[in-house]
Amino acid sequence: MATTTLVGALLVTCGLLYMAGVAIYRGRLTDAHSSPHEPAGLTLEPRHRGLRFLGLKANWPGLLIAAIGALMLLLPTV
Repeated sequence: MATTTLVGALLVTCGLLYMAGVAIYRGRLTDAHSSPHEPAGLTLEPRHRGLRFLGLKANWPGLLIAAIGALMLLLPTV
């Protein structure tokens, strides 16, 4: 029973770390083709990144791992 709880907690942690890694390492933050005369060219943030990196398409493996871990955490209570 303690092993199931430990593995479940590990899976939830790995799922969250995977989703964080996908969001962090999505792409380069610097735009190599920006002009130094543009005010937006001096920042590290891209112009049109949007919130698509938070979508289900990029995060489904992490969500699946975390959901399996959550089920394993709830298994001893059932």
